[in-house]
Amino acid sequence: MEILQQKQIVRQVFNVLKMVFVIVPVVAGLDKFTNILCQWTQYISPFLLDLLPFSGETFMMIVGIIEIIAGVLVFFNPGTGGLVVSAWLVLIALTLLAGWKFTDVAVRDLVMAISAFSMQRLALIFDHK
Repeated sequence: MEILQQKQIVRQVFNVLKMVFVIVPVVAGLDKFTNILCQWTQYISPFLLDLLPFSGETFMMIVGIIEIIAGVLVFFNPGTGGLVVSAWLVLIALTLLAGWKFTDVAVRDLVMAISAFSMQRLALIFDHK
């Protein structure tokens, strides 16, 4: 396979990852306001919930706003956005692991964090402003 074909394939991978990390954070962020996909407050560690000065619902709305911003950031600047999304997913996974609840979701989020980081690295090649 020639170099040009390889570069086109890698660009396709970058574009798919970019779409994923725009759409998924925005959809998940919007759903924090509607709870159509799930009841998001169930994922808050009871320890963390006790520390909050407001309700779990309010906390999840704040999380939703952050996720929407992260998705929009990936759209406009996948290099920076990829790092933000990757770090955000690691933080979510760590909070889930700390409570040793929803460990399957924590592992999935760590895999997604690695994917977001991979997209960020590819952005260094393909996303020239």
